[in-house]
Amino acid sequence: MALIVHLKTVTDLRGKGDRIAKVTFRGLSFYTRVLENCEDEARFDETFRWPIASNIDGNEMLEIQVFNYSKVFSNRLIGTFLMVLQKVVEEAQLEVTDTLIDDNNSAIRTSVSIGIRYQTMDRSVGAWNDGEFLDNPNMPSAADGNFQFETESLLSGHSSAVSPGKSHFKRVSKGVFSAMKLGKMRPPKDDGRKQDEPAVLETEDLDRKAMRLGGGLDPDTISLASVTAVTTNVSNKRSKPDIKMEPSAGRPMDYQVSITVIEARQLVGLNMDPVVCVEVGDEKKYTSMKESTNCPYYNEYFVFDFHVPPDVMFDKIIKLSVIHSKNLLRSGTLVGSFKMDVGTVYTQPEHQFYHKWAILSDPDDITAGVKGYLKCDVAVVGKGDNIKTPHKANETDEDDIEGNLLLPDGVPPERQWARFYIKIFRAEGLPRMNTSIMANVKKALIGENKDLVDPYVQVSFAGQKGKTSVQKSSYEPMWNEQIIFTEMFPPLCKRMKVQIRDSDKVNDVAIGTHFIDLRKISNEGDKGFLPTFGPAWVNMYGSTRNYTLMDEHQDLNEGLGEGVSFRARLLLSLAVEILDTSSPDLTSSTEVQVEGAPPVADNCTGKMEEFFLFGAFLEATMIDRRSGDKPINFEVTIGNYGNQIDGTTKPSRRRKKDGGDGVEEDSELLQNSSEDEGDEDGEMLSVSSTPTMKPFITDRNYFHLPYFDRKPCIYIKSWWQDQRRRLYNANIMDKIADKLEEGLNDVHEMIKTEKPYPERRLRGVLEELSSSCFRFVTLANKDQNQNSRTKLDRERLKSCMRELENMGTQAKTLRSQVKKNTVKDKLKLVQNFLQKLRFLADEPQHSIPDIFIWMMSNNKRIAYARIPSKDILYSIVEEETGKDCGKVKCVFLKLPGKRGFGPAGWTVQAKMEVYLWLGLNKQRKDFLCGLPCGFEENKAVKGPGLQSFPPISLSYTKKQVFQLRAHMYQARSLFAADSSGLSDPFARVFFNTQSQCTEVLNETLCPTWDQLLVFDNVELYGDAGEMRDDPPIIVIEVYDQDTVGKADFMGRTFAKPVVKMADEGYCSPRFPPQLEYYQIYRGNSTAGDLLAAFELLQIGASGKSDLPPIDGPTDMERGPILPVPLGIRPVLSKYRVEILFWGLRDLKRVNLAQVDRPRVDIECAGKGVQSALIQNYKKNPNFSTLVKWFEVDLPENELLHPPLNIRVVDCRAFGRYTLVGSHAVSSLRKFIYRPPDKKSQHWNTAARLMNGFMALANGGPYSRPTGEIVVNMEPEVPIKKMETMVKLEANSDAVVKVDVNEDEKEKKKKKKKGEEIEEEEPDESMLDWWSKYFASIETLKEQLRQQEAAAAEAEEKEEMEIAEGSKAQAKTKDKAKAPKEDKKKKLLAEQAEKKNKQKIDELKVFNKELETEFDNFEDWLHTFNLLRGKTGDDDDTVSEEERIVGRFKGSMCVYKVPLPEDVTREAGYDPNFGMFQGIPSNDPINVLVRVYVVRATDLHPADINGKADPYVVIKLGKTEIKDKENYISKQLNPVFGKSFDIEATFPMESMLTVAVYDWDLVGTDDLIGETKIDLENRYYSKHRATCGISQTYAIHGYNMWRDPMKPTQILSKLSKEGKIDGPHYGPGGRVKVTNRVFTGPTEIEDENGQKKQTDEHLALSVLQHWEEIPRVGCRLVPEHVETRPLLNPDKPGIEQGRLEMWVDMFPMDMPAPGPAIDISPRKPKRYELRVIIWNTDEVILEDDDYFTGEKSSDIFVRGWLKGQQEDKQDTDVHYHSLTGEGNFNWRFLFPFDYLVAEEKIVISKKESMFSWDETEYKIPARLTLQVWDADHFSADDFLGAIELDLNRFPRGAKTAKQCSIDMVAPEVDLPMVSIFKQKRVKGWWPFVARNENDEMELTGKVEAELHLLSAEEAEKCPAGLGRNEPDPLEKPNRPDTSFIWFLNPLKSIKYLICNRYKWLIIKIVLALLLIAMVALFLYSMPGYMVKKLLGA
Repeated sequence: MALIVHLKTVTDLRGKGDRIAKVTFRGLSFYTRVLENCEDEARFDETFRWPIASNIDGNEMLEIQVFNYSKVFSNRLIGTFLMVLQKVVEEAQLEVTDTLIDDNNSAIRTSVSIGIRYQTMDRSVGAWNDGEFLDNPNMPSAADGNFQFETESLLSGHSSAVSPGKSHFKRVSKGVFSAMKLGKMRPPKDDGRKQDEPAVLETEDLDRKAMRLGGGLDPDTISLASVTAVTTNVSNKRSKPDIKMEPSAGRPMDYQVSITVIEARQLVGLNMDPVVCVEVGDEKKYTSMKESTNCPYYNEYFVFDFHVPPDVMFDKIIKLSVIHSKNLLRSGTLVGSFKMDVGTVYTQPEHQFYHKWAILSDPDDITAGVKGYLKCDVAVVGKGDNIKTPHKANETDEDDIEGNLLLPDGVPPERQWARFYIKIFRAEGLPRMNTSIMANVKKALIGENKDLVDPYVQVSFAGQKGKTSVQKSSYEPMWNEQIIFTEMFPPLCKRMKVQIRDSDKVNDVAIGTHFIDLRKISNEGDKGFLPTFGPAWVNMYGSTRNYTLMDEHQDLNEGLGEGVSFRARLLLSLAVEILDTSSPDLTSSTEVQVEGAPPVADNCTGKMEEFFLFGAFLEATMIDRRSGDKPINFEVTIGNYGNQIDGTTKPSRRRKKDGGDGVEEDSELLQNSSEDEGDEDGEMLSVSSTPTMKPFITDRNYFHLPYFDRKPCIYIKSWWQDQRRRLYNANIMDKIADKLEEGLNDVHEMIKTEKPYPERRLRGVLEELSSSCFRFVTLANKDQNQNSRTKLDRERLKSCMRELENMGTQAKTLRSQVKKNTVKDKLKLVQNFLQKLRFLADEPQHSIPDIFIWMMSNNKRIAYARIPSKDILYSIVEEETGKDCGKVKCVFLKLPGKRGFGPAGWTVQAKMEVYLWLGLNKQRKDFLCGLPCGFEENKAVKGPGLQSFPPISLSYTKKQVFQLRAHMYQARSLFAADSSGLSDPFARVFFNTQSQCTEVLNETLCPTWDQLLVFDNVELYGDAGEMRDDPPIIVIEVYDQDTVGKADFMGRTFAKPVVKMADEGYCSPRFPPQLEYYQIYRGNSTAGDLLAAFELLQIGASGKSDLPPIDGPTDMERGPILPVPLGIRPVLSKYRVEILFWGLRDLKRVNLAQVDRPRVDIECAGKGVQSALIQNYKKNPNFSTLVKWFEVDLPENELLHPPLNIRVVDCRAFGRYTLVGSHAVSSLRKFIYRPPDKKSQHWNTAARLMNGFMALANGGPYSRPTGEIVVNMEPEVPIKKMETMVKLEANSDAVVKVDVNEDEKEKKKKKKKGEEIEEEEPDESMLDWWSKYFASIETLKEQLRQQEAAAAEAEEKEEMEIAEGSKAQAKTKDKAKAPKEDKKKKLLAEQAEKKNKQKIDELKVFNKELETEFDNFEDWLHTFNLLRGKTGDDDDTVSEEERIVGRFKGSMCVYKVPLPEDVTREAGYDPNFGMFQGIPSNDPINVLVRVYVVRATDLHPADINGKADPYVVIKLGKTEIKDKENYISKQLNPVFGKSFDIEATFPMESMLTVAVYDWDLVGTDDLIGETKIDLENRYYSKHRATCGISQTYAIHGYNMWRDPMKPTQILSKLSKEGKIDGPHYGPGGRVKVTNRVFTGPTEIEDENGQKKQTDEHLALSVLQHWEEIPRVGCRLVPEHVETRPLLNPDKPGIEQGRLEMWVDMFPMDMPAPGPAIDISPRKPKRYELRVIIWNTDEVILEDDDYFTGEKSSDIFVRGWLKGQQEDKQDTDVHYHSLTGEGNFNWRFLFPFDYLVAEEKIVISKKESMFSWDETEYKIPARLTLQVWDADHFSADDFLGAIELDLNRFPRGAKTAKQCSIDMVAPEVDLPMVSIFKQKRVKGWWPFVARNENDEMELTGKVEAELHLLSAEEAEKCPAGLGRNEPDPLEKPNRPDTSFIWFLNPLKSIKYLICNRYKWLIIKIVLALLLIAMVALFLYSMPGYMVKKLLGA
């Protein structure tokens, strides 16, 4: 069924303009072509056809809209025509002419005439016949399958513009998807000007057009749709080639996993001895053991090094487990463990978790809860990642455990246990695995033909493995088993590995591997779903299927690298069930279980369909010469179909013939085209390989196959479950992503090349993105329920639709926010969209396997290409079609597996032009429609009725002849291929079967070939029109010519030529073409750019005479070489290049000889200059002549400037030269000097000239506002008056005056309230350099926190902005906001707290090198690294660092000549120095260098015990200082606190190396890491890096001024050098420099407190604000400590720790500086802590009495202070306490060494009996008190404990009653005290322990008194231990029950009788008496009665 509309004409149009019409039916729109300059009539004459699936209803509408078309803005609607189709339905054919209506629904004069036909189901149709339509070239038939959808970018309310440039109207309509096009519509020839737009619409043009058309449209709303580079053109019949060649996946890399185990808390268990085991992959390391503690403190650092491929690395499991009481004999018991994979860590920001708490759980008992927390740092570093460690200082230990859990963002803290069920059903298509001789013998003897494989499936997940049973001898095994893993959910392991393995007696090998990425099969959002998968087939790929005993590609079967062949497919499913751990029938182990599973129905994975794959080979060129001499053919396979070894035919057991069309097909707009084929092709055999052919020679490297006019084809029928929908959805998303990526590349390109209006292009991109997203939602919506869809299909579809809808709205919102200044930020946000799209598009459930194309030479497999099936899958809906379906794709074949690594993988094995089509067999009618036209089909068989057979080859009858002109102008930044560090490059251009080379230019990395290569008689097959839009690509390869051997490959790029047909004029704007930059790739890395242009000119009937003449002289010097013609080569101007030659440094040996007399040669664009010769490099490596210059012609366009080459040669005897190294300055831009504008020349010119160079120094033109600016800085006083200033924030300069009295009042108030007030102002004498340092670190942390908060706030604002556009996110917003709010609150609290802290002068702590902060100190002296060339073939992996052979110091200045006169006529202008006025002399100079080394952090362990014994070594020139005897034992965070003085002479000794070595008792010491500092650049820098400027000026005390020059002297020196006026000191604390006024205090106190007048504070205030001084100002280096990474040459790029240090330099000809500051580490202070245990109460009763069963406890208290129990002390035992009360009066004495600043106790002890020396530990000051129950025969029972941090612990309760468990609950906010401030504290504290349910419970109370004394005080008033002398305590008054029964038997008897059982005994005695009486009574009664009776 179809509806066909023929749009004839639109008449009575007003005015003149371009018109376009749009026809819409059922929401599907077609556009006509654009008719240019129509006046009153537009003759469209176009036909549109809609295939329809259901009958048309009489009420449906057809809509036609006519627009005035505009390239830049949105099209203006002229009018609309709406028609109800009732009449059409009745008559099936209609002719209509009617008027249009405008927006207000009123009729206008313009009318439209159309014809309509309706073809119903039975093909009945009106009177027209098909013929009328088919010869109309403009009919977009359904056969083409190319629908053109409405794109919002054309018709959105905002304007949009045509793609300017080498493109063509079709690209406009291409709006959304790169492959969309208007059928076979090509604008007619007269439309040729249409695409002749300038390469980028010039700014003025746009603005003029805007004025003309839009009447003042806001430029902030204009969008551009454009494509800037030719290489990104995607056209209709060709796909984009992929330029990156080398596979990177399987290649091993260096990784380092570093884990610091800091401490554990809340471990479950009583009195344990915990050890932590750290396991990464298979390697285990252990911490030391801590005795009887539940909260051990370790602070131990472990490093694991790996050299494996990334995939293997990221799947390794990191496991942290805590083990209780492990020793040599027993392995200990597991307390709890935590698992995550390395990939999780690597995806974290900075690749690390820092100071996070891991939750420990017990895998053997999943019903139990949390088993404790482990605090650790985990970091994973790859080569080249540098990890920024957050700055460490003394952390306060009130860690919020819940807020800092070791979990990635978005994972809930309460993870539950879950079961993962992996069901393995069956597999098919397995390869032969054993070619055992026995099998062949059996077959020969008894005809037994067994399948040669015994498969089983192994699943690995989270460090565990499960296996199915083995199915003996089966290519199609059925397992029906399920493997069950129990793991926490969500798991911290990203991938599950499913592997089919072959069981073998010797060793099992993998057949194929598949990874299930859990992120792709689940969604964690609030509308998300648990991981679910299948039942679905997964395809496995690996090595080729021909079995050999030693398979060189076995790695591929293990899942490493890209598989090169189909191996098998496996049917599996996965489900997850969250466990309810409270249910009683739960088995609590996490062992892997394997059990049976019910089989699934055959059709559960979809209906079997017959698919048809067709391929045509249009070209095979660039065949590597090694395979070129033997005959070649190509094999195509899909799954096992087409495979010659064990190819499959029809699947017999499951093939069912479907009757007619399945129901579900009708749901699509579908036209069944297989009816005419009937079933006669049922037995059509597949043809899967091309005939073999002998290749022809192209040139000496490559061959080609002679496929001239006869192109071989292949076709394969295969049967697969129909799951096309999955692929369709992926295709739509892929296309959106491709489009987006292309757009973003455009924007980047525009920003890079500084083209105007990148923001407009970005708006266009966003517009396109949002319309495509909404389009996806509508397309996906019609995806109705198919019975074969799995749960994952449904859920994924929902979540994709949600995500895309969201993205659409966000893109719309973002579009309106894109402004000129926000482009870069928004670009980053859009980049995230792209990653998201790529992630969503990746379909986890496979359907049709990928297609492999193999090149076979002599039946050996040489090279392959792998093409994803979705890329060539056909659909009726254009967007769902694969991007390469029915298109010619350029494919490069590559070597399989490891062979393709490195250089081997860079050479092309073959370049193929392939056409592929894959679709349902019944839809295959149009499988040839995308081929270039003009061919005849050749069938395999002749005969009637067989038309439907596909062709086995195509014969082309149409042939066009062209001439290709390649204008090869220049290349730059090429790879250095020779040992000289240079190359001898030439380029080879391939087009079709021809190739040509440029000339070889010797010794350069930036060749300017300036050469035109002409390819004559290029024959291309196909229709001329198609050639114009779709020329084949040109491949350009750059080689390095070697005198011997073959040329080395240096890189490759692609280009598309601009095409001129014979009937077009060679005129602007398309011709002559512009030069463009093409990125050159070498493997996966970029290797330079090529500047070139390419044109393809058709040779018409009259021969070459029509072509534009090749003008320009043939350069006779260069031989017959044509230069690039004038219109194409750039316009040149004269420039002068001045070079400052300063010196050479660190030159390494060349060919084992030392460099002695070096010279520097500078070359740029063929001109150059040589430096003076250095006569003796050892004596003085500086140049005698400083400045030289040369003139050169450079292009006007700065982007085309050639690089400047610096080469250093060594002049040897007899006039020989050796190249030492070279450097290419790729961009001269930062060295270009632009003379200032005439208009702004008010101020004096001397200043400007002086600045000629300053401008350069600071990069780019230097413009500062001119004229007198008098800035009175009084209101914001820049000097801190010590007493009255409080700095608000560390980074704000606002200064607030605080009235001191206010503070005092506050204090008094506090005193009244009885709060103690922290001691303010510390005593000066107590302060030292370390006080300053720690205060500064606090400030640094504060700044980091503020940055974090600011970032959080910005993010929030951003989110709010975006969210306004999409309300859907409102819910998640609130969640996100909460933590941020908390952060802010925390910060405010912290800031408030900060204000109360004491005021200490600070220095600046840089958490990076000083160089990065001050731009490498290259303000005027630049350093250029000289690189050597390559020495061998394996050198490609060598990093830039290793190629450095020395450094050239100097600079350059480039300017147009002549300069304006006034510059050269200035006062003091020295013509010898040109633009480099006022630079210092470079004569040798003596300097005192003082190096301060503060401390090192996170050193890489060097010893087996995971520690190091570091010491410092300093090298400068020939001086080496080894501080070996002061090594620090077993420390990875050593505090050195040392300064070293070295005298040095610059320039000979200017590179300072500070290294940290590891001391070893035997053997040599190992280097841990080193850092190098270039002192010379620092010394000469204008930033004055010789000695940092401190915050304040003081002449005594800890902050004493340390520069021999006072601030006033420094200031006057700087002013004199900068030729500026000043300084003038005025009264009232003011100083004036040029036109700025600064104020500050003028008094200073000396040691004796005498006040003196001084200007130093004033001068210092100017120096601190020196960057504000106009023209000469720059930031001066403050007093600082810098943090430098330590690197080890053996482990390049991986940080080995960091060093905090700084360097001062003092010239020796100046007054000598004072002594060095003392920064030696603080000595710990000795203290004694006396703890008196008075009483306990309510201690739980543990024992039962033997006799009476009464509860009692024998209580004693144990206490210790130092981390371990080595100094534990016990009280005596209070026996037999019945109430839990105990009386002790016992004193503990704990002497300890304490560092006040760091709040740590220092202990030194030997690690083991074998240790050589004591190791120093720093541990937190925590007092532990425990209460125990003493047992005589068994171990004592632990009852409870309390840990008091001596710096902040809760104040004790006054009475036992007030003492409760709340005192130690983490949530409760209690007043804290510090024993160091209180000195004496007494009170009651609770004892706590964990009960069975893991909750805290109160187990007793203790009354204790803590008394802290310094060592001196303790000596003065000694006290005894326990109750001993001196100062004895009285004996406790214990009840008399307190004794030991077996020592005092009598006492215990007495006790038993008297106390306990007194009344009981009395009662018993009375009872016995009573019983006796009764007995006697009964005994005597009878006799008595007888007597009575008888009366006796």
